[in-house]
Amino acid sequence: MVGLQPSEVPPTTVVKFLGAGTAACFADLLTFPLDTAKVRLQIQGENPGAQSVQYRGVLGTILTMVRTEGPRSLYSGLVAGLHRQMSFASIRIGLYDSVKQFYTPKGAEHSSIAIRILAGCTTGAMAVTCAQPTDVVKVRFQAMIRLGTGGERKYRGTMDAYRTIAREEGVRGLWKDNFPCHFVSAFGAGFCATVVASPVDVVKTRYMNAPPGRYRSPLHCMLRMVAQEGPTAFYKGFVPSFLRLGAWNVMMFVTYEQLKRALMKIQVLRESPF
Repeated sequence: MVGLQPSEVPPTTVVKFLGAGTAACFADLLTFPLDTAKVRLQIQGENPGAQSVQYRGVLGTILTMVRTEGPRSLYSGLVAGLHRQMSFASIRIGLYDSVKQFYTPKGAEHSSIAIRILAGCTTGAMAVTCAQPTDVVKVRFQAMIRLGTGGERKYRGTMDAYRTIAREEGVRGLWKDNFPCHFVSAFGAGFCATVVASPVDVVKTRYMNAPPGRYRSPLHCMLRMVAQEGPTAFYKGFVPSFLRLGAWNVMMFVTYEQLKRALMKIQVLRESPF
């Protein structure tokens, strides 16, 4: 280690794990209002006969929420969102290289495409399984409309939400819609990913936010959406989803690289005898 610069030292698994989670949290802090707007647009029209705030477009949704619920409503569910990133991104991104090396045969100079796909599927499945309760709570908070300062709230806080869901819906309620919806939406990037994943993401949001008994399964949720709102319902929240995906990825990976360098610099300095 003596004489090596931080950029020459390969980052450890711990550095990548912590760096990925922290960078994802930073990206979430900056893009969370877009995610909240996406959720509100996705659940709009779920109950045709219900009286609710109507949202139009990304900016219109954000302005309506600020006007009727206050600016803090844009960050409702943020704590659960940060819990999600520290568990999801840390595993999916931070452990990817380690899992890839585990699958790579000894003596091989490079990992094949099949090995990389297998490693991605493994870390993706692990991340979804661990982070699912946080995503359920995040969506519940984002979808919850509270008009006025005295409006009722079902959950007193994030930890209370975990406990309440487990008590009222069982432990399985925290892993609602674990597969296939969330697993599918974990792959891809950019415009194509949004096009492909948007229908799955809308069904995921509706199913996670639904009270017990409304939908028998994700498939039942999907069929009801088509019957009541038509195929276009699958692309509700498309624009904020696309904008957030692009901004989130740029912020996350730029921050991730900087954090890895900083953490490795600290490690080199600590291990240096001088």
